[in-house]
Amino acid sequence: MKLLVSVTDEIEALEALKGGCDILDVKNPSEGALGAAHPTLIRKIVEIVEGKVEVSATIGDLPNLPGTASLAALGAASLGVNYVKAGLYDVKNFDEALKMASWIVKAAKEFYSKLKIIICGYADHAFLGSLNPLNLPIIAEKAEADGILIDIKNKSSKNLFYYLSFEELRSLVKEAHEYGLTVALAGSLGLNDVEKVKRLEADIIGVRRSICDTTNWLNGRVKSEKVKSLFEVVKV
Repeated sequence: MKLLVSVTDEIEALEALKGGCDILDVKNPSEGALGAAHPTLIRKIVEIVEGKVEVSATIGDLPNLPGTASLAALGAASLGVNYVKAGLYDVKNFDEALKMASWIVKAAKEFYSKLKIIICGYADHAFLGSLNPLNLPIIAEKAEADGILIDIKNKSSKNLFYYLSFEELRSLVKEAHEYGLTVALAGSLGLNDVEKVKRLEADIIGVRRSICDTTNWLNGRVKSEKVKSLFEVVKV
């Protein structure tokens, strides 16, 4: 299983690299769970990494605007990242989700064929009025995306497993793998959740708050010693 660490600037990126990770995820938490960072920052972090680990970029908790989303995906793809993550936030049903995902994939992959597109949904969808993330595997498969991510939109004391049961997640992971998709799980996950995520056979665990110096979603800073502790458990 790979460890994805979400960072907000170059200093945090260096902390994550020092602690150990497989994927550096560049985001802007002030704009949401999948808030997009400025292109200049993403490019700087790609340069800092020098290919030592993979880099992902989020393009937002997206409105149901396929054209806007596809243009954002192409922009992120041009920065040299390995993954582009797109959140289907204001998307209500299967048809809307499939159109969004398909436009995103087509826009980015036409120019950057090796790029991996990750379609993201929210475990707390019932509170948001957005798409049930259990539909993501078939949507990603039909859109020819490379993987899916399940996260939570509203960061609180509750994590992924509060909103989706182990059995629901196991079924989702199994279906996604049958389609050949990569599965990433996130949503206020920490050290105590690693074994459970491993048992689900997810490919990637995504973290931020649990490896920061404070549990405050917006103001916490990534610390290498916390990253190291988590990375060691992930790799056991």
